[in-house]
Amino acid sequence: MNRRQLLTGPYLFWSVSFILIPLVLIVYYGLTSAEGGFTLENLAKITTPENLKALGLSLLLAFICTVICLLLAYPLAMILSSSGVSRSSFIVLIFILPMWMNFLLRTLAWQTLLEKNGVINMLLSFLHLPELDIINTPYAIVLGMVYDFLPFMVLPIYNVLVKLDRDMVNAARDLGANGVQTFLQIILPQSIPGVISGITMVFVPAMTSFVISDLLGGGKILLIGNVIEQTFKQGNNWNLGSGLSLVLMIFVIASMGIVNKYDKDEAGGTF
Repeated sequence: MNRRQLLTGPYLFWSVSFILIPLVLIVYYGLTSAEGGFTLENLAKITTPENLKALGLSLLLAFICTVICLLLAYPLAMILSSSGVSRSSFIVLIFILPMWMNFLLRTLAWQTLLEKNGVINMLLSFLHLPELDIINTPYAIVLGMVYDFLPFMVLPIYNVLVKLDRDMVNAARDLGANGVQTFLQIILPQSIPGVISGITMVFVPAMTSFVISDLLGGGKILLIGNVIEQTFKQGNNWNLGSGLSLVLMIFVIASMGIVNKYDKDEAGGTF
C-alpha cells in the first residue's frame, strides 16, 4: 500500500461513517414500515395537503431567497473584483466573518432585532416612524435566509470574476461595445459557473432549512424541513420522516441536475 492510499484512509472512513451509512439508514427506514416490510406509503405521504403546502412554501421561499441573493451578490462581486486587491480582500473578509459565528446565534440575533419590542422597532419608535411588524411571517424567514446564505452566493461569483481576463473586456470596449454589451457578451457568459455554483449553494440549504423558520416564523409557518423535524422528534416516526426526507432529497437532486444541465448548455453555447 503506497502513501497516497494511506492518506485517503481517513477520508474514506469519514465518508462511509457520516455520509454513506446515514444515507443507507434513511433509505431503509423510508422504504419500510414499522413492521419492517417494504412499502412506498412513507413516500406517498408527501401528497397530503399539509405536506404539499409545506413543500410548496419551501420551494417558493427558497426560490425567492436565491433570486434576492443573486441580485445582491452579483453587483457586489463585480465591485469587489474590480477594486484593489487589499481593499477587496478586506471586504471579502467582512463577508466571511459572520460565517465563523454559530448559525443558530446569527438567527437568534435577527429574532431579537425583528421582534415587536426589538431593537429595530425601538429605534423606529424613537424616530416616530411606523414600526416593523414582520416577525413570525414569511418575510422574516426570507430575510433570515438571505442574511445567512448571501456569502455563499457572493464568494463563488467573486472567485470567477476576479479571474476574468481583463484583456477581453478592454478589447470589447476598444471595438466599440458599450457597458451593457460588454457585460452581456463577455462578463456574464464567463461568470456562469460561479452563478450556478452560488445558486446551488443557496437554494439547497434554503429549501431544507428549518431552524430559521422555527425562530423567525415563530413555529407558525411550517416548511418541509419543519415537518420532517417534527416527524422525527415529536412523532418519533423514523419511517415517515425518512420517507419525506427521501422525497425532499429527490427534489434537491433534481434541482441540482437542472442547474448543472443549464450550466453545461451555456458553456457549450458560449465557448
